[in-house]
Amino acid sequence: GYNKMNPTEPGMNDLPIEIADDDDDMPGLIETDSSKALPSLIEQNLPTNKEGPVEFTQVERRKRKSDGRKNDANDVEMEEESVEPISEKRSRGTKAEIRKIPVPPHRYSPLKDNWVKIFTPIVKQLHLQIRFNLKSRNVEIRNSPDSDDLTNLQKAADFVRAFVLGFDVDDAMALIRLDHLFLESFEINDVKPLKGDHLSRAIGRIAGKDGRTKFTIENITKTRIVLADSKIHLLGAYQNIKIARNAISSLIMGSPPSKVYGNLRNLASRASERL
Repeated sequence: GYNKMNPTEPGMNDLPIEIADDDDDMPGLIETDSSKALPSLIEQNLPTNKEGPVEFTQVERRKRKSDGRKNDANDVEMEEESVEPISEKRSRGTKAEIRKIPVPPHRYSPLKDNWVKIFTPIVKQLHLQIRFNLKSRNVEIRNSPDSDDLTNLQKAADFVRAFVLGFDVDDAMALIRLDHLFLESFEINDVKPLKGDHLSRAIGRIAGKDGRTKFTIENITKTRIVLADSKIHLLGAYQNIKIARNAISSLIMGSPPSKVYGNLRNLASRASERL
């Protein structure tokens, strides 16, 4: 019924009444409709929605020539009303979020061996969906569309990331059970640029004979450490990671392990006194 209004000028006098009627109806529709009905309306009437705003904007432009300020208020109202359903639709669409964790080739077989241990807590405790994408070599974790909470999704992603970095499944599981745990990674070259034998000696100082130094630091600081070539990954509480990182850094810089042990013991005794 848009073309009928064009030819005659008397039709222009009718326009404000029609638009005013629409303005009165529109907010009522949005308020009375249930929230569940909105997304289906939006999806079913996509072509009509597209046509709707076009008609309104053209009519408003004509009206602007006659009225100045009143039209601006109408424009704002129309814009707000058209934005609301779209934003609701967007928020609904983002609920089923996905986290992708890339898996390097040397972790394929450990992932395969421990797959049951990995997916059981993610599916049963956190109520998420998980799969290993063979093409992209990613572990994909998906949130169920019903839940808004993304903390479980983040926990699951951290758990899988920790396993991929080289932590034991049981150690990585602590990321799901406890809230205050963190993952931190750094390289030996971040602390001191070493090359060749100097680098391998630094790795040897951190690990110690049969991994004793690493185990000692882990036990005193209540953290878990993974040495992957020149990369170091730490898992634990924030303060504990800080202490372990300082100990590892001093070993990289060249401190003998005995001195580092002494410093760690002092820190541990001070911490126990505080508690």
